[in-house]
Amino acid sequence: MNKRSSWSGQIAFVLAAAASAIGLGNLWRFPYLAAQYGGGTFIVVYLALVVTLGFTLMVTEISVGRLTQQAPLTAYSRMRRGWGFIGFLGTLVPVIIIPYYCVIGGWVLKYFAVYCQMAFTGSIPAELAGDAAGAGQFFSAFISSNFAPFGYGMIFTLACAGVIVLGVKNGIEKSNLVLMPLLFILAIAISVYVVSLPGTGDGLKYYLVPNMDSLSVAAKDGRKAFSFAQLGKTILGAMGQMFYSLSLAMGIMITYGSYMRREDSIEKCVRRIEIFDTAIALIAGLMIVPVVYMFAVKTGTPVKEAMNAGPGLMFVTLPKVFATLGPAGSWIGLAFFALVIFAAATSAISLYEACVASVCDLLHIDRKSATFFTGALILFLATFSALGYGAWGDIRFFGMQFLDFFDFVSNSVLMPIVAVASCLFIGWIVGPRAVIDEVTACGQPFKGRLLYIFMVKYFAPLLVGLILIQQVGAALGIQAFKI
Repeated sequence: MNKRSSWSGQIAFVLAAAASAIGLGNLWRFPYLAAQYGGGTFIVVYLALVVTLGFTLMVTEISVGRLTQQAPLTAYSRMRRGWGFIGFLGTLVPVIIIPYYCVIGGWVLKYFAVYCQMAFTGSIPAELAGDAAGAGQFFSAFISSNFAPFGYGMIFTLACAGVIVLGVKNGIEKSNLVLMPLLFILAIAISVYVVSLPGTGDGLKYYLVPNMDSLSVAAKDGRKAFSFAQLGKTILGAMGQMFYSLSLAMGIMITYGSYMRREDSIEKCVRRIEIFDTAIALIAGLMIVPVVYMFAVKTGTPVKEAMNAGPGLMFVTLPKVFATLGPAGSWIGLAFFALVIFAAATSAISLYEACVASVCDLLHIDRKSATFFTGALILFLATFSALGYGAWGDIRFFGMQFLDFFDFVSNSVLMPIVAVASCLFIGWIVGPRAVIDEVTACGQPFKGRLLYIFMVKYFAPLLVGLILIQQVGAALGIQAFKI
């Protein structure tokens, strides 16, 4: 049996885990959710959840991985026979996510190529050079074409596979040593440029200052009154983003934890990952919210409509914004989509690795064979999402196209189920002591021990269970659960 790969040290693990967490969710989802749920109010709620619920789930997953030295597919059955279904469900999450994630990575690659052309040759596609509707038409025409979305997605997938084949140290670790610094430098540079633009002050205020109106509803006398329902919506929105942002319940942290050295502190690593991830999320807001706010005011677009554009915020709204910045807009767009490629690639590599590691552990085959097998499966499944807005656009599942359906099943159903099951398993079946002993191995302290016990046994299962009920209820059209 081959010796399991390992990180070269604690810094390498933190960079890898942070790279996994820092993805598309940070760069477009966090900013528009923050703007939608009261700016600073949402940020405060999000931070509170990260240091409590996020901390608990991440410590659990990393500890399970390091304790068992297994990927998620086989980790739980190693701890207690009959509980392997948690690992199976956890492995399904990256298997479902990475095909459509690579398709979106292909979209980003397309835009990066377009902005390279614009920046270096001065040639601007007719759609992007036209009126405000042009950016939307350009995006719609691209994703509805028959081959281009799959072709760009395939290039993105093969690039990630090349990193995976090289292994943990030579591939994932070394790529992160290059991509992570570049990601931070670009993010800081773009955010500094954006906040220095005239007219972005109101956008900064909109993003950073808590807006209590978001927690209020109109009373019968016309005055605003605090609403626990609105607070609940904000908490659930922040919780959903936390799962997405921190790569929880995807099997990634279990996989990366299985490569972690026993002398490294799990608690310190988790806190550093949280800091890295949250910093990028906040910086992403500084890059996007002020300039989109300024654009909305200039064009007469309702601010909430501009902010709540979902994926369109990155592929439709921001190109419109870049077009208003003159010649500098092409270079800003180029830098922005380079940043997005780095973020998408680091997250995709971690999802890919979770699948490859599970295949290696289950079938006892070498990394190259597992990478080839997994890559073929990814490309096959990616076909559905790539063609879901084009040739297969008329096919719907519960009213959703392929990509949206895969996103719903993985993020809104499977991830909360895996998280609840993991908490119940650790909190009530094997007991928190199993994780505590792993965290304190080699004499490491565990300052958050009491918080961890309370969260994993009681609070975490309750909160995550609420997410599951809300998400499924909203998707099924149950009005009481809609946010």
